[in-house]
Amino acid sequence: MNNEREILLEKIKSKQARVAILGLGYVGLPLATVFADAGFAVFGIDTDPQKVESILAGKSYIQDVSTESVARLVSEGKLTATTDFSVLGNVEAVSICVPTPLRKTGDPDLSFILDVTSELVKFVHPGMVVVLESTTYPGTTREILLPKLTEASSLCIGENFFLAFSPERVDPGRDDWTTINTPKVIGGITKSCSVVASTWYDQALQTVVPVSSAEVAEMAKLLENTFRMINVGLVNEMALMCRRLGVDVWEVVEAAATKPFGFMKFTPGPGLGGHCIPIDPLYLSWKLRTLKYNARFIDLASEINTNMPRYVVSIIQDALNSELKPLKDSRILILGAAYKPNIDDLRESPALDVIGLLRQKGAAVTYHDPYISQIQHEDWEMESLTDVTNSAREADCVVIITDHASYNFEELLDVSNLIIDTRNALGDAGHDNPKVVRL
Repeated sequence: MNNEREILLEKIKSKQARVAILGLGYVGLPLATVFADAGFAVFGIDTDPQKVESILAGKSYIQDVSTESVARLVSEGKLTATTDFSVLGNVEAVSICVPTPLRKTGDPDLSFILDVTSELVKFVHPGMVVVLESTTYPGTTREILLPKLTEASSLCIGENFFLAFSPERVDPGRDDWTTINTPKVIGGITKSCSVVASTWYDQALQTVVPVSSAEVAEMAKLLENTFRMINVGLVNEMALMCRRLGVDVWEVVEAAATKPFGFMKFTPGPGLGGHCIPIDPLYLSWKLRTLKYNARFIDLASEINTNMPRYVVSIIQDALNSELKPLKDSRILILGAAYKPNIDDLRESPALDVIGLLRQKGAAVTYHDPYISQIQHEDWEMESLTDVTNSAREADCVVIITDHASYNFEELLDVSNLIIDTRNALGDAGHDNPKVVRL
């Protein structure tokens, strides 16, 4: 049996192992190109035919992956894409990179993992390594994937089949830390699984960090994002407290950040967004509730962060009232819809909640975002305005939600009637300016 492990390891080290990436989104496509660049033959599998067609045409739909890179890898025969899961029967290494959202009830939605696993089960075979990258609660790899992949076959975990968890650490829009150089934590179901999975990833990534179990790797990811979620919640509550005290929270943060030790700078904002931080800690909270434990820090931080869009709307309403204008029918321009600057990612963006709440109160809402031309959310949709300067001039109130670098904030300050700055984008120019209300 160990001979099968050695054969697989040799295939991996010689780049003869064929790789399949299940899910070609913000995590899967960058990973696929990294493995292909390293010399592996990579099959990208996705249920969305538009993504598959785009890759086959040599085009990228992910900001962090260039079209030139996709076109080159496809033309060289190193990367291909399909909706057909049967190709899994001829690959040795599989990475699962599908979404893990929350249900409206706050429970984990593992449907994407379960769907691709049900397809993988049909083609799983000896001499295969499978790595789950989708963020989830501790125990998912061992309790859900392991029995599904091994019960209906002759596979023996750690001997002729290898299963591990390796949390994705993608931060869209970064060019300093990317898929290839961000350290990669990997934990296997067995020690042998860790060795095989780590050896595979080590062929393409600069730094691989093996840990003792899949559960450690799963928990490490949740600690990373829980740390950020709680600290953002803390500084958001600091903003609420400073407003009541009549103190400038931005000056407070900058002053505290001068301490060279014992402090890490976080800044307040209109709410949390993105594919990880607003969601992943709630997976841990849910898991702990099943064990009759209340994750109080997580729940409190989530409550504060979730209420920030409503708090922003209250600031807008108060600012308009001071101008003797009701919120209803006021023309509100939202600047920036992406969840963070200089990317085209709308997932969990607080802009969606702010826009939705303003619409509910009868405001005439428009938005501008240089990266997102259209929004379709729940029961409403709208298109980005094209002329941001004239739109700001005509608006009763401009609300800065995302401080994209392409915005000329000096000009916007000059032409706007009223600005709500939730990101301190205006800096000193917004301080003590009667047209500006800061978070």
